[in-house]
Amino acid sequence: MATEQIIHTTGRNNCGGRCIIHAHVRDGEILRLTTDTPEAAGEGVPLCACARGLNYHKTFLRSDRLTQPLLRTGERGSGQFRPISWAEAVDCIASEWIRIRDTYGPASRYVNYATGVSAAFRPNQLAKRLLALDGGFLDYYNSYSTPCIEHATRLMYGTDQTGSSRDTWLRSRLILLWGHNPSETVFDATTMFYLRRARQQGTPIIVIDPRRSDTVRALDAEWIPIRPATDAALQDAMAYVIYTEGLHDQAFLNRCCLGFDPEHIPSGADGTESVVSYLLGHSDGVPKTPRWAEAITGVPAETITDLARRFAAAKPAALVQGYGAQRHAYGEQSVRGGILLACMTGNVGVAGGWASGTGYVNRHALPHMPFVPNPVRAQIPVYRWTDAVDHGSAMTALDGVVGAERLDTDVKMILNLAGNCLVNQHGDINRTTALLRDTTKCEFIVCSDLFLTSSARFADIVLPGLSFLECENLTMPWEAGDFLGYNNRVVDPIGAGRFEYDWLAEVAERLGLREAFTEGRDTRSWLRWMYEDLRRKEPQLPPFEAFRAQGVYRYQGDAPVVAFQEQCADPECHPFPTPSGRIELYSPAVASGRFSAPFPPIPRYMAPPEGAQDPLRRRYPLQLIGWHTKRRCHSTHDNNPELERLDPQRLWIHPEDAAARGIQEGDTVEVFNDRGRLRTVAHLTPDICRGVTALAQGSWYQPDENGTDLNGSINVLTSLRPTPYAHGNAQHTNLVEVAKQGSPG
Repeated sequence: MATEQIIHTTGRNNCGGRCIIHAHVRDGEILRLTTDTPEAAGEGVPLCACARGLNYHKTFLRSDRLTQPLLRTGERGSGQFRPISWAEAVDCIASEWIRIRDTYGPASRYVNYATGVSAAFRPNQLAKRLLALDGGFLDYYNSYSTPCIEHATRLMYGTDQTGSSRDTWLRSRLILLWGHNPSETVFDATTMFYLRRARQQGTPIIVIDPRRSDTVRALDAEWIPIRPATDAALQDAMAYVIYTEGLHDQAFLNRCCLGFDPEHIPSGADGTESVVSYLLGHSDGVPKTPRWAEAITGVPAETITDLARRFAAAKPAALVQGYGAQRHAYGEQSVRGGILLACMTGNVGVAGGWASGTGYVNRHALPHMPFVPNPVRAQIPVYRWTDAVDHGSAMTALDGVVGAERLDTDVKMILNLAGNCLVNQHGDINRTTALLRDTTKCEFIVCSDLFLTSSARFADIVLPGLSFLECENLTMPWEAGDFLGYNNRVVDPIGAGRFEYDWLAEVAERLGLREAFTEGRDTRSWLRWMYEDLRRKEPQLPPFEAFRAQGVYRYQGDAPVVAFQEQCADPECHPFPTPSGRIELYSPAVASGRFSAPFPPIPRYMAPPEGAQDPLRRRYPLQLIGWHTKRRCHSTHDNNPELERLDPQRLWIHPEDAAARGIQEGDTVEVFNDRGRLRTVAHLTPDICRGVTALAQGSWYQPDENGTDLNGSINVLTSLRPTPYAHGNAQHTNLVEVAKQGSPG
């Protein structure tokens, strides 16, 4: 019998953990997966796999894998395909590629957002490289995850690098996690590690979230439930208490901030538009008191007052924002409100404080492919790609188009490689699928994936890809983390599966661009090139072959980083990278009125459509949010029944809301609004706000003959309405009704 071999690799899906995986292999088969240990990590942070990581082989090496190219034979979405050869597939792709380019122009081609391969050698980026060499393509900006938090952070600080290294939390006197659930999302390699250490040394941790998440339990944290999309109202009331009770750091605000009070409003601006004027009600006649916020947020006024006092008194304190609160209509405002509180309490630029916003921090360079300029300058917000399919030539700067006044053409070709955002992860699935079924709109769609996912079913050509267990790549931290990982191949490819680079090179050959696209390199050669390029910036990295054999390298001796120390100490000599050189609590750019939707120049609550105060609640009285479950990474792993047992797909609903509808634990219910309807199981729990329901996002869309989704896919119900400033994803702002199956509704 062959001896057991251990092959070191790392996860590459869009999970911040980037876990170390040790594959125990015999005779080409995986016996089991193990992971990192504190002993192996030494002084570094352990890169330990969660249940998802330890079940990668049971997810990816399944019998229902795609094993050969497929050509659509029925209507898009019907799942009707016939097998074809790789040569036929490449010929078809190249032919349509050229036809669409020559008929509609290069900007009619689009590479869809995808994160199934979140590594240095990414299929969607490789496709963009080839398109750029072939005249260009319509590109996007933003992500599905972070548009509001990134835009709002840059609006106020001039940069999104607002994070300190996580080890500085060990100096915090209070940590406030706002819409942040790193226990389940595995946000990055370091966040939960340092939060646990901070909690162990006695630091109070408070979580603000509509649901009691695993993070609350894991950290023995205080939980303050809040109605979705009302975070900015809570922040306003906290700011009101801090200001009116004299708990704010006026010296910091004077020195570093623009627009806090009438004395520091920009020249020529209306003084009633300052933050203080708004908080005191000078601008609208409504003081932003805790009692005012209680009616909006559902958080008792006494809790708001106590929270504000505690946050202001604990010096230093860290207000750490997750991505949940900003994936709402007006999601930019909750980000700006968090930054305001950090500034008001002087917690910017100090160890143990936190500037809030994105919290990005990079202590090391990352590997990347050489850049190829895109001849097409126009870009669209990623969340508006369906608009570019439907009426792209009518889209202008008011729709978020940048790089051009308007688009020249509609999108006619989509490459959707290693991603499920074409259908499953995009909003308003029924509108999206209706658009994709119309072949006079987008004329050609290529999907490359491991399984016939919800998105792959709407392709014209489906290509079998490879999991990270079957190929090589370079992986790097998703957020904070001081390491670099290598994907070593563990098993042979399944069927005729291929990594996207190889068939893209064959398409390039038919375009006469193979040499320009590949530069004579195969995958391993490109990985070596990127690594050696990185070594010139990071000379402590070991030689490539040593790194590859080890599977991971942890950087050593990194000193703590505190964002904006120099700027806060002396903003005259070290200005913030904003137009004013200050933290712009008041934005002159916003005040100029360049936006198509109402958006204020200061942080402040704005009641959103389908929010807690929308009159539509008379028809659809329950708010619906999604969350990132511990059993999936977005939609990856949804087809793994073992992980289904870890966290079954079901609707969280408060017992009082359930009782009013005659719903009991385990009942089959239908959740619906004007956009769609789904069927799932009810879970009655006091761990969610009254008036709020929640479904874990990522469940694969499975409609019945009437269009009712049978798998609890939340995006049947979510909106495609973008946010006003970032044009971002607002998929957590929804109103619905719930009825027991068989009840009128």
